[in-house]
Amino acid sequence: MTTIATTSPVSTQRGRALVPLHCDDLSQFAKTLRQQLGEHLEKSPGAAPSHVQLLNMLARAAGHRSVQALRAQATLTRVSASATAPPAASTAPTATLGAHATKALTQFDEHGRLARWPYKFAVQRLAMWGLWLRFESNRTYTEREVNEILKAWTTYGDHVTPRRELVEMKLLGRKPDCSAYWKEPQRPTDEVRALLQALRARR
Repeated sequence: MTTIATTSPVSTQRGRALVPLHCDDLSQFAKTLRQQLGEHLEKSPGAAPSHVQLLNMLARAAGHRSVQALRAQATLTRVSASATAPPAASTAPTATLGAHATKALTQFDEHGRLARWPYKFAVQRLAMWGLWLRFESNRTYTEREVNEILKAWTTYGDHVTPRRELVEMKLLGRKPDCSAYWKEPQRPTDEVRALLQALRARR
């Protein structure tokens, strides 16, 4: 296996998570990347691919659907690594889960992914905070990127409903034409903080 980037998925640079890129066959990686660049130049002669386009080309050449899917995979790798690591000592007080937060927590699997759409409205609202947690602050997302994140952090096959609920709850903001989304800053209640604390432990 050839390693294109050797940075650990838990490393950060200037507050930004670094995502590693690996490929099993360097020759095939180069062929696929060359083919994508050729197709791009046929459509846009003389125009170099944008930063995002190049990231997607690199991700696809390594066998991923998109760069967002690659980021999601790196996050899941962190989940697996943290699952085997000993718990860190903490002197911070542990928030107590209420009845609704406890029920909401049961809707998530051991990796922190929403495994089912909650039946009760109050539990649905709390569960949306668990998805809000997966977005980065001070970053703008396309609708496609939002969909990729929600697909990565849900397992029951519906990313549209939680996307709509996140916007309606003002946990995510978006432009009227849906061309851009962003994470809204919030001050969670004690119940929500307890839920988020429990979900962070599953990452």
